[in-house]
Amino acid sequence: ELKKDKEVVLIAITQNGSALQHASPELKKDKEVVLKAITQYDLALAHASHELKKDKEFVLKAVKKNALALKYASPELKKDKEFFLIAVGQDGYALQYASDELKNDKQVVLKAINQNGSALQYASPG
Repeated sequence: ELKKDKEVVLIAITQNGSALQHASPELKKDKEVVLKAITQYDLALAHASHELKKDKEFVLKAVKKNALALKYASPELKKDKEFFLIAVGQDGYALQYASDELKNDKQVVLKAINQNGSALQYASPG
């Protein structure tokens, strides 16, 4: 089946990253395929395997390509301070996807606004 053919899927997602949703489950676990899709379509992580959504190293690579990918990271990662310190250092806007606790963490918020002052809008109001 062509949805399992890595070459075919890579061509499709190069044209339109949302095509990842139609790829086989095996290819939704493939880091190369998912990163390529994220480059084209910020919501592509939504269609990735659960394993990739909780893989810190992989999600950080995704954030480098598009901070909006964090929206679909695992709930565990959204609570991980060490992870978010790195993520907001790459893109301050990543703060919008942090847990409420991290949005209220001075160290995390400072790192985010040092990267992008506009990230302050995502800090906890309290």
